[in-house]
Amino acid sequence: MNLSVGSKSPLTGGYGEAEAGGYWGTELKKAGYDAVIIEGKSETPVYLWINDHRVEIRNASSIWGKQILESNKFIKADTKSHQTKIASIGPGGEKLVRFASIIHDMRHVSGRCGMGAVMGSKNLKAVAVKGTGHVKVARPKKLAALAKWMAKNVDNLVHDLHTFGTGAAMDVYESLGALPVNNFNEGVFPQADAISAQTIKKTISVGMETCFACVVKCKKIVKIDESPWKVDPVYGGPEYETLGALGSNCGIYDIKAVCKANELCQRYSLDTISTGVTISFAMECFENGLLTPAQTNGVNLSFGNKDSMLKIIEMIGQRKGIGDILAEGSKKAAIQLGAKTEKFSVQVKGQEVPMHDPRLRRGQGLGYAVSPTGADHEHNIYDTLYSKKIPDEVEGLGVLEPVPIEDLGPKKVRLFHYISTWNSLDNCLCLCMFTPWKVSQKVAIVNYVTGWRTTAFELMKVSERAFNLARIFNIREGFNRSMDILPSRLLNPKINGPLSKVSINEDDFENAKDIYYKMIGWDNNGIPTPEKLEELEIAWAIKHLITK
Repeated sequence: MNLSVGSKSPLTGGYGEAEAGGYWGTELKKAGYDAVIIEGKSETPVYLWINDHRVEIRNASSIWGKQILESNKFIKADTKSHQTKIASIGPGGEKLVRFASIIHDMRHVSGRCGMGAVMGSKNLKAVAVKGTGHVKVARPKKLAALAKWMAKNVDNLVHDLHTFGTGAAMDVYESLGALPVNNFNEGVFPQADAISAQTIKKTISVGMETCFACVVKCKKIVKIDESPWKVDPVYGGPEYETLGALGSNCGIYDIKAVCKANELCQRYSLDTISTGVTISFAMECFENGLLTPAQTNGVNLSFGNKDSMLKIIEMIGQRKGIGDILAEGSKKAAIQLGAKTEKFSVQVKGQEVPMHDPRLRRGQGLGYAVSPTGADHEHNIYDTLYSKKIPDEVEGLGVLEPVPIEDLGPKKVRLFHYISTWNSLDNCLCLCMFTPWKVSQKVAIVNYVTGWRTTAFELMKVSERAFNLARIFNIREGFNRSMDILPSRLLNPKINGPLSKVSINEDDFENAKDIYYKMIGWDNNGIPTPEKLEELEIAWAIKHLITK
């Protein structure tokens, strides 16, 4: 295994310091590093230990196969510091579950795209960091003033998120028919309130916590003492995506069972979205006789069976029995289980769809299709936010007029293009979409930290470069326009509820793709043009537009 460590110097270009610490990424910065690149594969299980300027590769054989809590306890003892911050994988990552995640300090998760499996493929159990330095910023007083403004206004800006966390609008989604139910097939779930964030707060919540230095404080912590649902608060609590994926989308409305499912995913380091949607896929296959009790090792995989859901999560994390097939995700599982099951696989480019239905939000469906990472709701658009008025947060992007939810024409495509490009910037800046910074404020944050004099235009170009490079990577690996699609389930109406007569016209959808390709500077096959790459100053990437 080879180790490359990024810049050993903190951000320069100014003076003053901002106190840092608390979580893994900040700790890495305190140790003086911007990034760590790990190449190759270790012959035996290891973990990487970064202690300021000292970097070691240490033996992890004794914790290979252990779940997250056990592993973290060992590493903190081995590094002789309770302050050590740890990004680690559980058995799911070790066994290369395709949707394995990386768990940061027990309950902060790099959840999607199977990054935990990448660590597992390298025999890398964890990256542990302790830093004693400070993170220098160029204009600390101005940055602090902006942070104080957000702290003062956060309750007015995002009250429900600040008070309950995600999942406070379950009843609203259900009333619109947009809450995923029984593998995105149904639109009625009378028990939605039973798995809402409000119910969690009233019953099993023991508090709320925050990501580092964030005033939104939207992360739930739950505790359940009774068997068989006993949940350790060290693993946090479920977000909306988890409440939907392992709750309503599996036909389950027992909040304790959903919280237990969330804990199991944390223990095994599994993405809760793909875990839930893959299990709901298996449930629909089971109810249609395409997956038999003999194939499920006797597990009754009917919708609503909470005990079976929990059992299957463990089987996926351990790659045992049917869990070994489901650990490949619903797309590859459908190939193994037979062509008749493919229509039940709700995924884009192999990534299971999040808990936001494009039959309600058409622009979001376009976002799922063209995303380089498959179905993604983060660098995307929420059509409902722009259907009646334009939010203050996007002032300065040139988006001035509302666009109807059901629209899929040029105005909606333009809206999606601008908003998704701006949202993708969060991936580059390591910012969260839940902190409602205005465009001008986000630009100011970059300038205050770096000492630059950048603009919204320049930052949009940063985002465009990243998005185009990701597209080029996919093209080089054999992706093409035919993969920029939605699964058939999401093109057709639900069987009941408000969206039971709503479908997405495929011709309209293909036309929207054509418009988007032209707007973003891609040809009719979805390939970035040389002229576009020249404009973005990444012409060096043209040579990679050769498919395998």
